Amino acid sequence: MALAGLIRRGAPRFGSESARMLPQARIAGPMPWVMAIMIALTVMAAGAGLALHNVATNARTEIAGGITVQIVEGAPAERERQAEQAVAFLTARDDVASVRRVPDAELAALLEPWLGEAATGEAAVPTPALIDVRLSGPVTALRLRELRAELVAEVPSARLDAQAGWLAPVFNAIRSLQYLAIGLVVLLAATSVAAVWLAARSALGSNRDTIDVIHHLGGTDGQIARIFQRSIGIDAALGGVAGLALGIGAIFVLGQQFAALGSGLVAGGTLATRDWLVIGAVPVAGVILAMLTARLTVVGALRRML
Repeated sequence: MALAGLIRRGAPRFGSESARMLPQARIAGPMPWVMAIMIALTVMAAGAGLALHNVATNARTEIAGGITVQIVEGAPAERERQAEQAVAFLTARDDVASVRRVPDAELAALLEPWLGEAATGEAAVPTPALIDVRLSGPVTALRLRELRAELVAEVPSARLDAQAGWLAPVFNAIRSLQYLAIGLVVLLAATSVAAVWLAARSALGSNRDTIDVIHHLGGTDGQIARIFQRSIGIDAALGGVAGLALGIGAIFVLGQQFAALGSGLVAGGTLATRDWLVIGAVPVAGVILAMLTARLTVVGALRRML
């Protein structure tokens, strides 16, 4: 037993036998499994938060400076005339980077899944002419109002909207989900700290007599704390490796499912190298947090014992 080994050595050398002070063996005890679950959930939450951040960033970059002009006119000939007039007006402006008239066939193809034959048949529902415009610089509210007023003066049937305005509810929802992911990471970290605290307190209570003898042999609080710190650190590392593998596996499976949707917005959430580095740092941070919590818990409890 640990105590007999320490007495035979005749000095407080707490090496290979020191870890036996804990009541449960590794793997058989709950600590590695608890840490594995916590790390796996944290990895999944962190991966989701990073993916959402990438989705929002890529979407904002893609639509930055983008506006959409619609020519809302029932008569086809007049609609076509005003569309050409709007394209000419926008192309001549210095603050416009690009202008693209969306072909009617492309617009009908976009509407066909929703309207069916009404989008392409002979009795097709009249649709506005659509013009995709990219401004040179950000789209501010003042800039949008001035451009709208000038455009309507030239093309009465024109309707102008910032593309970012269409996705504002989506961005708000993504931001809320990001906050939720951050909250989950913080909550899981707090739960891991509580689990380590309980494990360290339980081990201290189970080995109080042994700790008293070690104190009489000259062992310091720091040496005793290192015993628990090292043991819990190894358990946390074992659990962290398992949790990282489970979390990455879950991220991979979910990524395949979302990729099958074929949505451009979802495709923007692909994790980059820096994101994987952050995810890989989760178990490392978990081990450091567990060891720090164990040390502070043990040292604090030992001081109260004296």
